Amino acid sequence: MFKIVIIEDDKEIREELKILLQNSGYEVKVISEFENVENKIIEEQAHLVLLDINLPGKNGFEICSKVRSKSKIPIIFVTSRNNSMDELNGIMLGGDDYIEKPYNVPILLARIQNLLNRTYPKKEKESKIQYKGISLDILKSTITYNEKITELTKTELKTLHYLFENKDKIISRADIIDFLWDNGVYADDNSLSVIVTRLREKLKEIGIENLIETKRGQGYKI
Repeated sequence: MFKIVIIEDDKEIREELKILLQNSGYEVKVISEFENVENKIIEEQAHLVLLDINLPGKNGFEICSKVRSKSKIPIIFVTSRNNSMDELNGIMLGGDDYIEKPYNVPILLARIQNLLNRTYPKKEKESKIQYKGISLDILKSTITYNEKITELTKTELKTLHYLFENKDKIISRADIIDFLWDNGVYADDNSLSVIVTRLREKLKEIGIENLIETKRGQGYKI
């Protein structure tokens, strides 16, 4: 799963971007404290950065320049500044793309995905997990089996992805709940039961039965 860092001082835009990206299957980290931002970006080991220009203290151009001296991580400027010299400056300092606010959501997502695919061609292939003839597409939030396909909600995708990543292991309910919570999804014991039930129903619709095993008193296993 691709990880994206958002650096934006407008709380409303920040949250909008976070929800948009999470719903599109990305892992998201928001940085809202702007001291030593470049070091925080490197520490996150993300795959891409969405960077505003007008930030408190240090502007996005300075941050981009400092990050680029240490890392080749793709950087997309997302800013309300529409001056062509700003765009040129951003590209000359090492930015990979420049998108003006208010942005068009499908275009923003397409440019993010295209840049990720160009930068991480191997990772693009890894966005599809294959197991026993089953294909889980992380970016499209779908699962396919014998040419039948079904869409998954964000919560279903994250749950199934976690189980696939730990296949052949018994994963406790507490571990799954912690994973979902850490990835921006509310989950408790009752909601996890509902999630697993719905997943099993969707899997059954495309001919997959008994994929998610319940290990009584221990958790789940694929």
